[in-house]
Amino acid sequence: MTRRTRLNPLTWLAAAGSTAAVTTAAASWQLSLAVVAACLGLSLAAGTARRVLPAAAAVLVPFGLSLLVLHGLFFPEGRTVLAEWGPARVTGEGLEFAGQRILLLAAVVMALTLFSFSISVPDLVAVLSARGVQGRFAFVLASTLTLLPAIAARAQRIRHAQESRGLVVTRSLVSRVGAFRLQAVPLVLSLIEDAGTRAAALEARGLSSPGPRTSYREVPDSSLQRTARAVLVLLAVAAVVLRLVQAGAGG
Repeated sequence: MTRRTRLNPLTWLAAAGSTAAVTTAAASWQLSLAVVAACLGLSLAAGTARRVLPAAAAVLVPFGLSLLVLHGLFFPEGRTVLAEWGPARVTGEGLEFAGQRILLLAAVVMALTLFSFSISVPDLVAVLSARGVQGRFAFVLASTLTLLPAIAARAQRIRHAQESRGLVVTRSLVSRVGAFRLQAVPLVLSLIEDAGTRAAALEARGLSSPGPRTSYREVPDSSLQRTARAVLVLLAVAAVVLRLVQAGAGG
């Protein structure tokens, strides 16, 4: 059994969801840092770091910059002014608050990204179908988890095909923008065509048909994992409730 299939997909899902909920509810930079370090260590141990880190960076970089600009320059509670340009003020409190929020976002994104690259999507679909989840929902969830890798692979094949036909991409911004325009159109059209082909194939296989379903795929599970999932869910609920109680008491 491979490393990525030792745990039931629902256990991975409970762990990722509970981690995101507890980290968000706690709003502690120490906990966020610990979660980021743990996710990084797990991805390195599982050999998925080369895929997890770029995917997480694609989400974190734009959102992190927006948080840094928003809170770093326009933080009303800021008192320690480091620089000032008209209404914009760089304050120490604003930078500290932005750093904490970026670290919190990094913890949540890393946990969810590690989950998406650690599970077996066919196992997840089989588990959800066995528990009575509608086939369309299970397929949509599985397609969402594999969407970015599929788009990246398709875009790479299109780029290689165009380069073999004489497309030259230099390091200049104009060249990259022109290449992106030439690659975006066939990428979108191929994805639309692929979606239609998949929809026809799924209908032919009875995806929308009612009634019980059987699966040839056996996904291992154990009482220990079921107990762990229940504990993780209860922990997430308790953290959210405690956060709401504290917010109500403070208000």
